[in-house]
Amino acid sequence: MIDLFHATNDDGASAEARKAVVDLDVVAEVRFRNVFYPEVLADLQSHGGTRTPAVWDGTQLIEGVDGVLAALRALKP
Repeated sequence: MIDLFHATNDDGASAEARKAVVDLDVVAEVRFRNVFYPEVLADLQSHGGTRTPAVWDGTQLIEGVDGVLAALRALKP
């Protein structure tokens, strides 16, 4: 399970990542985390994150839409 940190005000980058989760059919492997909520933003920041979209796999944080899309594609067998 990975965390997808997303926002609604990042020029559509998070929307692209959320759509990819559905399109790739990896919904069961992804936990959506909206940084609108202070506790979620704090979690992102605790991993060194500063922007969305971002994914946390338990050991590594990947930020930015290109890296996030690559990480999501890697979930697909």
